[in-house]
Amino acid sequence: MLRLGLTGSIATGKSTALAAFAAEGVPVFSADEAVHGLYRGAAAAPVEALFPGTVAGGVVDRAALSARLLAEPGRLAELEAVVHPLVRAEMARFLAAAERSGAELAVIDIPLLFETGFDYGLDAVAVTVCDPAVQRARALSRPGMSVEKLQTILARQMPQEEKRRRATYVIDTNGPVADTQARIRALVAKLRKAGKA
Repeated sequence: MLRLGLTGSIATGKSTALAAFAAEGVPVFSADEAVHGLYRGAAAAPVEALFPGTVAGGVVDRAALSARLLAEPGRLAELEAVVHPLVRAEMARFLAAAERSGAELAVIDIPLLFETGFDYGLDAVAVTVCDPAVQRARALSRPGMSVEKLQTILARQMPQEEKRRRATYVIDTNGPVADTQARIRALVAKLRKAGKA
């Protein structure tokens, strides 16, 4: 089974690309969705211990946690030290299940794939890219996003051009969603035809 990582900077179309892979019948895993699930379960108590007052009713209040991290950006590594191993365990379970099911290809969406420096044992990496102006407009249209928050996020992320350089496959998402979906269909067909999947 080919293990394909999917990454890209904020607002470059990772979610759209992941949905397109799923539409092609490819098993997909979203690290962000895994975090959301963990915030409702296994990660809640350790997060509350690190950042008191950020958990209510056994669920991490993501807005409260985000506000704390904006105020204390130096503490992000503490949060990651708790959450990342839990996400990697979920990822390992997903890959094992995909392989058992006979899947030829599985896609794992990891937003900070290159930034974490962790070796996920992937066979290849696809990177979503778009023009910086498109990226900024998409990001700022998101609920709760501000220029300050976007700048903080971008400061933590590797520049798009560096990600492009490291990619096995580059997925341009500048155009309509249908264009991105067509690019994903072509990539899946290419991987299957080449026998890499």
